[in-house]
This record gives sequence, C-alpha cells and structure tokens, in this order.
Amino acid sequence: MTVLNHRLSKSNFEGLTVAAFESRMAAEMARLITRHGGRPLVAPALREVPLENNAEALRFGEQLLVGQVDMVILLTGVGTRALVDVLQTRYPRKAVTAALSRACLVARGLKPVAVLKDLGLAPELTVPEPNTWRDILQTIDAHKPVQGLHVAVQEYGVSNTELLKALDERGARVTRVPVYRWALPEDTSPLKQALNAILAGRVDVVLITNAAQVDHLMQLLEEDKTTDQFRHALQRIVLASIGPTASERLRRYGLPVDLEPSHPKMGTLVKETSERAHLFLDAKRRSS
Repeated sequence: MTVLNHRLSKSNFEGLTVAAFESRMAAEMARLITRHGGRPLVAPALREVPLENNAEALRFGEQLLVGQVDMVILLTGVGTRALVDVLQTRYPRKAVTAALSRACLVARGLKPVAVLKDLGLAPELTVPEPNTWRDILQTIDAHKPVQGLHVAVQEYGVSNTELLKALDERGARVTRVPVYRWALPEDTSPLKQALNAILAGRVDVVLITNAAQVDHLMQLLEEDKTTDQFRHALQRIVLASIGPTASERLRRYGLPVDLEPSHPKMGTLVKETSERAHLFLDAKRRSS
C-alpha cells in the first residue's frame, strides 16, 4: 500500500495528540477525541466571570421596563439567562418577561432560543448557522430594518465592534449590555503546559471552539515572547476551527486555519477533523 493510500484509509485520529481549549465542556471534548482515536490534551482557556458591576444591565432593564427598547439581540444562551437573572434582582420575573415580549427578540442560534422558551418567550427572529455577526445583520436587514430603532445587544466576552458599528451605520441607536466576561483560568499552568507541548512539536492537531480562546492563547504567548515560535509550530500542525467567528479571530492574529466543520458543532468538529487530519498533516509536513 502506498503512503498516500495508507493515509486515505485512515478514518480517525489513530493515535494523534489533539489539543483543545474547551472549558465548559472539557470532559466531553476529551471523550470525543478519545472516541475518534486521538490522545486528548484538553486545557481550559476560559473562565466565565459574572460582571461584579451590572450597572449596564440594570440600566438596560430600566429602559426595557418602560418600553424604550425596540429590539434585543441575544448572542448567547448563557448570557441570556444571566441577563434575566440580573434583572430579577430588581424586578419580578413576570415584569421582566412581559417587557421582553414587547420588544423584537433576535436570537443568535438555538441556545438563546432554548432559554427564551424556558421563560415562556419566543424570538421574533432566529439567526441561522453559522450564526456570525454578518448572519445577524442579514437576518435583520431582511426582516426588521433597524433605522430609528433602539437596539440592545447582549454581549459576551469581548465586544463585537463590527456588529455594533454596522448597526449604528444602519441608523440604530445601540446600547451595549455586557452580562459576563471571559477571564483566564485561575490556574493557568495546564494551559501553559499545553502551549509548551505545541511549541515542542508534541501536538499534531489543535481544535479551537471559541474565539475568546484565541485571545487568551495569544496573551500567554505574548507574555512569554513565544508568539513567533507558535506560528512556526503551526506549520506542522493541523489547526481546526469550529466556525467563521473563531476562524476570523485566528486569521486576525495571522494564524492559518486548515479546516472548519460542515456545521459549527463540537461533535462535528472532532469527527470531521479526525477524518482529514492525516491528509492535512502529510501535506503540511512535506512542505515545511
């Protein structure tokens, strides 16, 4: 059997070391990698920290309750639930849900939809996959132009400046509603060990499941002055991104993206990367 045919015959990771930086579903990520024949190296890169000062969220609540918000864009399920929890510290739940029902609710994907359903609400608009900020704009442009509307954007992690700017350019009055932020893990030693393994050439595949992971990886690399070494190491490693938003962040740092899954789901990412990893590795290592 030729080397090429041997690689084509491989349908999973077959012993490759696969690094991932998932936090909330770290155990599930490790199981998926193992199930598809890989050796998992999972080091969480994120820690969700509720904002100690929820002034922006409470100010939004004041405007919402008196009918001054026309549209609410809900970017994450966790953020949607956290926002409602914050508002319930000041207002009865029924008052919060009633006020939300009077606004046009735009859900970015199915997770905010599920939270709204638990609240007895349904979004007026649901943004289809891959749920990027551009998809949000396309959905709004097609169904609910925002000229002259007061639009609140429930944020997570870093502000999406492109989305905010685009809404402003469309004539909306935009209010940011940050609910929680991402922080580095309190103990960064597992993350640093994973990065050191990548730098040392002991990792074959890297999986990125969140754009904020990229920011934190680069932060640690820049602190250790190993950014260029990391970029060089990726020339011999398969770098897979869960979807366009994460890919855009990687490219912003000049990091090559080898593949995205057909659907922006963790299971699909692991499965489809496992099926193609050896072919990508062969091509990259022959050319480097």
